[in-house]
Amino acid sequence: MFVLLQQVRLLDPVANVDRVTDVLLKNGIVRAVSPSEVPEVAERRFCSGCILAPGLIDLYSHSGEPGFEERETLESLQQAAIAGGFTRLNILPDTNPTIDHSAIVSQIRAKFSRINCWGALTIGTEGQQMTEFAELAADVVGFSDGKAISNLSLARRLLEYLQPIGKPISLWACDPGLAGKGVIREGANSMRFGLPGVPIMAESAPLSALLECIEEIGTPVHLMRISTARGAELIRSAKSRGVPITASTTWLHLLLDTDSIRSYNPSLRLDPPLGNKSDREALIQAVQDGVIDAIAVDHTPYTYEEKTVAFGEAPPGAIGLELALPLLWSNLVESGRWSALELWRSLTVRPAQCLSLDQPKDLILFDPNEKWTVDRVNLRSLSTNTAWLNQSITGRVLQTWCS
Repeated sequence: MFVLLQQVRLLDPVANVDRVTDVLLKNGIVRAVSPSEVPEVAERRFCSGCILAPGLIDLYSHSGEPGFEERETLESLQQAAIAGGFTRLNILPDTNPTIDHSAIVSQIRAKFSRINCWGALTIGTEGQQMTEFAELAADVVGFSDGKAISNLSLARRLLEYLQPIGKPISLWACDPGLAGKGVIREGANSMRFGLPGVPIMAESAPLSALLECIEEIGTPVHLMRISTARGAELIRSAKSRGVPITASTTWLHLLLDTDSIRSYNPSLRLDPPLGNKSDREALIQAVQDGVIDAIAVDHTPYTYEEKTVAFGEAPPGAIGLELALPLLWSNLVESGRWSALELWRSLTVRPAQCLSLDQPKDLILFDPNEKWTVDRVNLRSLSTNTAWLNQSITGRVLQTWCS
């Protein structure tokens, strides 16, 4: 089937193309740009103001299923991802049962081709006993527990054992002991709001130690959930020395800081917590500079009952697959802080590089001007734990073509 998208804004972050033109598609594949001839059977769609660009890749998010289907099923997760423009999704292994054996990966992949799995580093993601890496390697996108690896001896052994396997490894630098019972980044706002703070060193101390291990052993590692200015500084320094790392932060850490927590909205209880304003500014600059390679959604669904509690008692996490693109566009591109191509690279090209994957040929049509309300009717996710619930936002994916 031929479709002619007329006067659409074409973004190609690989070829560095950003221009308004006509694009001819056949079965979702670009056949011609500014075509000289168009088949008579082609459907013509006037797309002024809309954007045609590659489908997005989410480095890591959480699924409810298996084990917590009331939060999110794999079907609703995939629908939420597609609705938000994410045509490739990689789920963390903290399901029940845990994704620590190949049978569960095969079951998921057989039904949901858009969803890849991170294989657990340790059995049950408990940080004790290593999984059978060789058995899992053929079926998973890479290895991660999605939890803090605070045992440096274990981290070192993991890097040594995984080096010959050659799969991506994703680690989160967080010291639970230093974080304690904190629920907000330590600073003036933590005192103002009367909430226990998480010190910056809860990230920077284990990150420094992990970087030492990586530099000595030489196994490439992706460092997930960087959330502080100090963390970005350590990543910058390590990269300048040639340490084999990539890094990501989450979309919420680019958009919000501790000022937002004055609402005590439990959907803003995150782990790592939102940073102070200086952290957010440093992360925005680090992503723009390529020091932090990619933006992750880290979609974390919870039921209404689980999240409707006091801020400090709420489980950490928020949904975001349907919200990340429009809100990042509104806040960073429309504001003039980033170019459209800079945003798209951090959501497509660089995540693919972090995962050692070829860039998929999926396409999305995004209208940055369409307004819609974030509510149970419009969301594809089963959960609604977001600070934008019942608010109107601008920007929506109109269509997705998956190769």
